[in-house]
Amino acid sequence: MNTEETKDALSFEEKLQQVQELTERIESGRLPLEDSVKEYERGMKILSGMSRELEDMKRRITILQDGKESDIPDENL
Repeated sequence: MNTEETKDALSFEEKLQQVQELTERIESGRLPLEDSVKEYERGMKILSGMSRELEDMKRRITILQDGKESDIPDENL
């Protein structure tokens, strides 16, 4: 399993935990600048994926609230 597959297999909460840990490492001031930038990039990629997940969840909730459950693709059930 590659890094992308592993990232996708993590729950939203696990991804949030990763971002929090990255933030703590960066804010500690103990990382060299280059490592801090790499960690920042990694965190931004994770956050971008989380944002897409939240948008999808929001869309699904809106569909459910509108009573149109049949509009939700089966893979999301």
